[in-house]
Amino acid sequence: MLSLATLTLLTFATLSYAIAGPDALTGNTTLHDPSMCRDDSGKYFVFSTGVGIEIRTSTDRTAWTLAGKVWPEGAPWTDKYAANGSLWAPDCTYLNGEFWLYYSASTSGSRKSAIFLAKSSTGAPGNWTHEGMITSTSRFNNYNVSVQVINSENPLTAWIKAIDPNLLIDGGKWYLSLGSFWTGIKSLNINPSNGLPFDDSDVIPLAQRTENNGAMEGSAVFKFKNHYYLFTSWDHCCNGTSSTYNIRIGRSTSPTGGYVDKSGVALTDGGGTLVLGTHDNIVGPGGQDIMLDADGPILVYHYYTPDGNFLGINRLDFSSGWPVVV
Repeated sequence: MLSLATLTLLTFATLSYAIAGPDALTGNTTLHDPSMCRDDSGKYFVFSTGVGIEIRTSTDRTAWTLAGKVWPEGAPWTDKYAANGSLWAPDCTYLNGEFWLYYSASTSGSRKSAIFLAKSSTGAPGNWTHEGMITSTSRFNNYNVSVQVINSENPLTAWIKAIDPNLLIDGGKWYLSLGSFWTGIKSLNINPSNGLPFDDSDVIPLAQRTENNGAMEGSAVFKFKNHYYLFTSWDHCCNGTSSTYNIRIGRSTSPTGGYVDKSGVALTDGGGTLVLGTHDNIVGPGGQDIMLDADGPILVYHYYTPDGNFLGINRLDFSSGWPVVV
């Protein structure tokens, strides 16, 4: 996503880009778990779940072209975690002329998972370097799952599955949210110099629910004015028009905790205000990312129709203090 630091370099009065509801997008938009960012030339990139991580590009956020894969020759360092080379839920940040891409490797229902980091100066297929593993979880744990900070002499543990990373950059500090089901969403402090966790990084709980077997994942933390907003996908993905995904929100004055929904219920106690759910011909929206562009905050997600799964893009209006899809 476009960082706040980069955004300050843009001239809002001279930049205007089309925004479209999901039905108005064109080109190859069949995907899951999109993350969008924009380079210095104004070119948009969407990275999404798939074998080798799929890359799509656009100049107007409306017409999209499938450009290729991050890892067209495969990513063997992920093979012990991923099925058939499929890599999940990439998260893109464009900062100081470089793409930073966090992504996960796992299989459905498995505790054996890992999060990795890649970097590129162009974002082009095959033009990426493997920067290392961020954290991993093991299928051999007889308790939910433990996150391990692998560059620490004393690995930290928390009950979680290592998938769905999302980076927040705030005032020079970096935070990575991650996790799903079991005990929900956590946060790690990240070293801005290399994108890896600090050796003494704490694993901080952000959100959890017990209903529907704790079905919550796909976190994204976004700062707008004086609040931090934690977006999550609730319920179940990837079942076509039987999917029950929906996007929920809470907010806090701190990036690392204290999130409550619009009714004041803590997200660590199952709170979450609905932002976007099934409506009209849009089924199971989720797998979301939030990007601050020249014309304001943008919600990026996938959804289903009887014809398949597709990219959705909408503006978000925060004028009430809570995000509303427009």
